[in-house]
Amino acid sequence: MSGPPVSQIYIGCEECGLVTELPILDDGQKASCPRCGHTLAKHISLPLQRPLSYGVACLIMLVLSISFPFMSFSVQGIKQEISLLHAVEMLNNFENSLLAVLLLLTVVLLPAVYIFIVLYLYWLARKRQAEGKPAGESLHNMRLFRSMCRIEPWLMVDVFLIGVLVSLIKIASMADVGLGMSFWAFCIYTMLVIKCVSMVDRTWLWLQIMPMHPLPGVIPGDSHHSVNHVSCHICAQLNPLPDSGHAICIRCGGLLHPYSPRHSLQRCWALLVAAAIFFIPANLYPMMYTVSLGKSEGSTIIGGIVLLWQLGSYPIAAVIFLASVVIPLAKIFALSWLYINAQRVSDLDSRQAIQRLRMYRITELIGRWSMIDIFVVAILVALVQLQNLMAIYPGPAALSFACVVVLTMLSAMVFDPRVFWTESESPPRLEATEQKKADYE
Repeated sequence: MSGPPVSQIYIGCEECGLVTELPILDDGQKASCPRCGHTLAKHISLPLQRPLSYGVACLIMLVLSISFPFMSFSVQGIKQEISLLHAVEMLNNFENSLLAVLLLLTVVLLPAVYIFIVLYLYWLARKRQAEGKPAGESLHNMRLFRSMCRIEPWLMVDVFLIGVLVSLIKIASMADVGLGMSFWAFCIYTMLVIKCVSMVDRTWLWLQIMPMHPLPGVIPGDSHHSVNHVSCHICAQLNPLPDSGHAICIRCGGLLHPYSPRHSLQRCWALLVAAAIFFIPANLYPMMYTVSLGKSEGSTIIGGIVLLWQLGSYPIAAVIFLASVVIPLAKIFALSWLYINAQRVSDLDSRQAIQRLRMYRITELIGRWSMIDIFVVAILVALVQLQNLMAIYPGPAALSFACVVVLTMLSAMVFDPRVFWTESESPPRLEATEQKKADYE
């Protein structure tokens, strides 16, 4: 592994709290937590070249995605052509500025910012390797790193692409739909972004730019129940317990979150209850209005699914039903069940804790896919604007449904899964030489 040696580097697992010594990794290997299996670090082949190459390719495809026509829609000689940014403009024109901002951020701006930060940080790491010394604790670098970590969960280019494909199938029977150059560029851009994100490992990259500060008194086998450290959720640095108030990480400057299950659960419940409240108008009110020959008709989520099913579009009806009904409801119920069990974990053993942790991981992973319906509305609103012949407008349920998705994502992010691991389940302190046998996968 290039860069600073990783021996004698201790990090705390962000999902179970176990302190582990990070083993030396070869190309293609990853280190996992010996207690819960969470990935602690990974090492890809050509770690300083491949992310830079994919990042540059991402930016090129993004420029092409917003520079040319994206899609076109024509009926009886009337044609409407849109670009990727036109969908944002149309939502804003129909007084849905919040949805327009959400679309612009998750599909264009945040991915672009993320890629720029990745390119800069990997360039710094490459420069450090050439000079043979760490880049140093620059306040600018630390802020960029924290921003990259916070942006990553909100990248939704893959969800948007699925929404576009669903939109195409929904309107293909109504008129002639054409795909512009930007559409194909966006498909390539989506695959490149997914690949680039999968190559970024925060632990490894932090070590290349800024060394880990040792914390005396903390050894492998400690956990959040040892009450002798606070692990930074951004850079994995072990910090001394703060005396009082809010403390910042000694390595990255990020705000530390000492283990406080009661406070964490209160915020989780508040966000989840708000999401459940918004779910009611999201299903009662129309998601969009369709105007055909001067006649306007509203379509709710369930109504749209039923209509697609009656028209024989069974796969699309199933996708919309899964993304817009099953996933939001399943996430609300799953998170509620997890939060209830988190309040009574005294009788959990390791096997039960791992089962709940797996459910939490799945719940956190699938939550953002509910945005498919919002992106479908955005594409249809921008594309189907053929004067009085046919037009589609966003309904009041669109904003409510977007709130459901965002609030459930925030609720899952705020939740601290370390609560499932009781003090009785914490393993005995391990010697550093023994811990070097930690999982290689």
